[in-house]
Amino acid sequence: MINLGLQTACDEAVYQLGLDMEDLEEMEEDAGLGNGGLGRLAVVLAMPYDTPIPGYMNNTVNTMRLWSARAPNDFNLRDFNVGDYIQAVLDRNLAENISRVLYPNDNFFEGKELRLKQEYFVVAATLQDVIRRFKTTKRNSSKPLSFDSFPDKVAIQLNDTHPAMAIPELMRIFVDVEKLDWDTAWDITKQTFAYTNHTVLPEALERWPVELMEKLLPRHLQIIYRINQTHLDHIASLFPDDMDRISRMSLIEEGGGKRVNMAHLCIVGSHKVNGVAEIHSDIIRKETFRDFSKMEPEKFQNKTNGITPRRWLLLCNPGLADLIAEAIGEDYVKDLTQLRNLNDLVDDDAFIRDVAKVKQDNKLKFAQYLEKEYKVDINPSSLFDVHVKRIHEYKRQLLTCLHVICMYNRIKRNPTKVFIPRTVIIGGKAAPGYHMAKMIIKLITSVADVVNYDPVIGLIPATDLSEQISTAGTEASGTGNMKFMLNGALTIGTMDGANVEMAEEAGEENLFIFGMRVEEVAEMDKEGYDAMEYYENLPELKQAIDQIKMGYFSPTQPEMFSDIINMLFHHDRFKVFADYESYVKCQERVSALYKDQTEWTRMVIKNIAASGKFSSDRTIKEYATEIWGVEPTDLKIPPPSEPREALEETARALRKI
Repeated sequence: MINLGLQTACDEAVYQLGLDMEDLEEMEEDAGLGNGGLGRLAVVLAMPYDTPIPGYMNNTVNTMRLWSARAPNDFNLRDFNVGDYIQAVLDRNLAENISRVLYPNDNFFEGKELRLKQEYFVVAATLQDVIRRFKTTKRNSSKPLSFDSFPDKVAIQLNDTHPAMAIPELMRIFVDVEKLDWDTAWDITKQTFAYTNHTVLPEALERWPVELMEKLLPRHLQIIYRINQTHLDHIASLFPDDMDRISRMSLIEEGGGKRVNMAHLCIVGSHKVNGVAEIHSDIIRKETFRDFSKMEPEKFQNKTNGITPRRWLLLCNPGLADLIAEAIGEDYVKDLTQLRNLNDLVDDDAFIRDVAKVKQDNKLKFAQYLEKEYKVDINPSSLFDVHVKRIHEYKRQLLTCLHVICMYNRIKRNPTKVFIPRTVIIGGKAAPGYHMAKMIIKLITSVADVVNYDPVIGLIPATDLSEQISTAGTEASGTGNMKFMLNGALTIGTMDGANVEMAEEAGEENLFIFGMRVEEVAEMDKEGYDAMEYYENLPELKQAIDQIKMGYFSPTQPEMFSDIINMLFHHDRFKVFADYESYVKCQERVSALYKDQTEWTRMVIKNIAASGKFSSDRTIKEYATEIWGVEPTDLKIPPPSEPREALEETARALRKI
């Protein structure tokens, strides 16, 4: 509605009907886009569901096509008539399971099998649709069908390793169905695909057991083997005596059972590979995919993530959006870099007051919502300290939790001392089979039961302090940090992911930076990390850990959190204790600055002014021009209200592009 310029009109129309637009929006189901059997079925039908995606005030509408799995025969009457009622609908249930729940728990074989089926289902449906549409454009040509121009018309971006099966699937279509020779098919395939890596964590880079792939997708495994053989022959020709390199770069991992390394498949089958923040792209070039980068350095790029200002400012925070428009004009919505003009208002007392008022109004609305919906009473004048993201060890919600316990203990020790009031809000979800993440959630809620529980709903406009505290070198980019920054929250964080570029844009002095840098983490990995040393030398940390260990927050089950304690002392890859002291001291700086609301708001304005780089408009433009080979056009598409002749003229011009 914002993109079409219809939001105000729709809000008014719905209001006149006695309804609330927000209530209607809540009723819309999530698209299930992710993180994120074929069994005895001979055929599964892919049912397309199209959602129109209008551009912002440009008379352009794109289409997002999603897929739902369907069985060709919903109901077997013969089985039903002989009393086998379950068998009568078995095909339908097996088919629909494929798209019923995205990314199921894959801690057991059936879950892994279903997940691979899901990934292949989406890939196969999409590629067959792409091929069909490409052929349609050639229908009126007198020349024989040729796929030589396919990479000029089709660009496929592999978003992490989940769609990696698209590479062997497109090869299967070209070679087995369209009868192209292997070398031609491979050349077209490589020119078509590009790969975006989203993580440096080894466990997040998919590796499928060869045995499972052989069972479900035997032809695709054959194709992967052939791709790998050609790939290894090329490496051997360049490095004839380096067998270790050949083993490291193979698509097939041999140790502990054969597995297909899907990240390696993506790199080999793509013409470009990119990370999603400068520091992340540097890590994948120098560490994660070092061998590949050395062999093909020109293949690797960076494309820093971005967020859409239409959703994450205009829709999310209309009060702030209107205030900015009054100050610098409305063009910033299409060119977010214009936010830098707000730097001229950093010392404007009236603007500082207006920004502070918008923030306080948002906090008050959030507090009222919590009271109305959950009967939870919070202080809207307190500092809203927010850590909202998926629950994972590397995101270090544990560090925030330990700080909460530390503050709680300080208040208990000195109840008459004046502290800056805080409302600490931690929110997120864990993968269904991730035991440690589930235990972290349980610890957080148990601490909250003691310290005063606060649930989390729609927080970004109301947030004062945004927690972005992953161990340096583990967060690819993050986009939550950008959303909070654009909405006037200050960031406490490590020099990791997009935090690094946020500090470059705003100035490191305008963020609360703490903790080890990437180089220091690497040095600690070499020398060894001793959690016990920090535990014994930091009294407040020791007290918090002892409370968790002795059941202070779980009195009926004192050993409930033994797995967390064991992890923190013996195999904490993300070094929570090592950054604890720096984090607590940084939080003290936060509290000190929050006392001076004028200076705090000045820093808020500087951060908003510096957030222009982090627009998805910039990100997509870079993908289009530097990876997909697509140049923007100055052609203006007229609205439907224009005369038919103008529309037809535009259509003819578009066909020539």
